[in-house]
Amino acid sequence: MIKIFLLIALTTIAAFTDGCRREDFREHVFEIPGMTPENTTTIKEAVSTYSGVDMKSLEFNLEKKTLKVRFDSMKVAQTNIRMAIEEKGIAVKHPEKNDAPAGYINERDKEVK
Repeated sequence: MIKIFLLIALTTIAAFTDGCRREDFREHVFEIPGMTPENTTTIKEAVSTYSGVDMKSLEFNLEKKTLKVRFDSMKVAQTNIRMAIEEKGIAVKHPEKNDAPAGYINERDKEVK
C-alpha cells in the first residue's frame, strides 16, 4: 500500500514540474574593435551558423563598436559565437579572464526570459 501511495505521489510531482531545463537565454555584448558598417553583414553571417542565436536580437553599435546578442546557452556558448566571428577575420576582444576554462559564463552575460 505504501509503495502504491509513493508511486502515485512521485507521478503527481513529476507531472507538475518542468523537468530539465530546455532553454537558458542570455545576452552578451561583444566588443569588436574592427567593426565597420561594411562588415556587419559578414558578422551576421558568422553568428547565423548557430541555431541558438536569436538573429532578431542582434544590436550593432557602430559608435561603441559592440554587438549585443541574445542566445540560448543550452545550444551555443558565447565563446562559440566569438570564434565564429573571428573565423571571418574580424577581431573580437576576449573576456577579461584569459585564464578561465573554456565555456565559462562571463559575469557580463545576463540571463533573460
